[in-house]
Amino acid sequence: METVAQLRVDLACALRWAARMGLNEGVDNHFSAAVPEPDGTIRGDKFLINPFGWHWSEVTASSLVLCDADGTVLEGTETVEATAFCIHSRIHVNHPSAAVVLHTHQPYATALTLLEGGRLEMVEQNALMFDDRIAYDDDYEGLALATEEGDRMAAQMDGKPILMLASHGILASGPTVADAYNDLYYLERAAMFQVHAKSTGGRLRRIGDNVRARVRGQMEEERRAVADRHFKALRRILDREEPGYRM
Repeated sequence: METVAQLRVDLACALRWAARMGLNEGVDNHFSAAVPEPDGTIRGDKFLINPFGWHWSEVTASSLVLCDADGTVLEGTETVEATAFCIHSRIHVNHPSAAVVLHTHQPYATALTLLEGGRLEMVEQNALMFDDRIAYDDDYEGLALATEEGDRMAAQMDGKPILMLASHGILASGPTVADAYNDLYYLERAAMFQVHAKSTGGRLRRIGDNVRARVRGQMEEERRAVADRHFKALRRILDREEPGYRM
């Protein structure tokens, strides 16, 4: 079980790296991590989230806000943006297995959500990391300014860790910050390759069902190990170049 202090460091690291990779949008969008109970269980009724109005590149471990499912700030001097609370609080409560929830308007993955029937096609190795792991919300309902919209999004997830939101953006969830961030990163890479390939006007190659089934099994084994290695590398780089993120 990660300590709250380590969760703060990891979430700050993920926010800093998302900004470096151009996955952020101004001071909008939000990353959150549910805080476990002393016995390690996660109810989702308390979570850390980035402070309202801060650019992701300036977030530190201590600047993250701890709030409860009612929106009360339990730790921190900053506030929580309204849509951040309405989305993240309801997903954490409805899906305790979604211990970490990352919401972005990252360019290439969001571009797919603008297409009628837009889907991440299972035609490339990175995309195959997400085979049968993405849910699609095809109904844009406006800004998430009510918890009912967060509940609706949570229902649309249908047990999948990734949710692609029509005309909006994406949600990536997972048991740890490393797992969720790894998915966020590779989802954007897969979407980028698809957008570039489609822009040529050519036809996408198809991968047979038998190969897809085999790769699903391979990815299930490899994904956690890749996420762990990937995130440790990101922390090492920040520790050298931006050590203040741990403050």
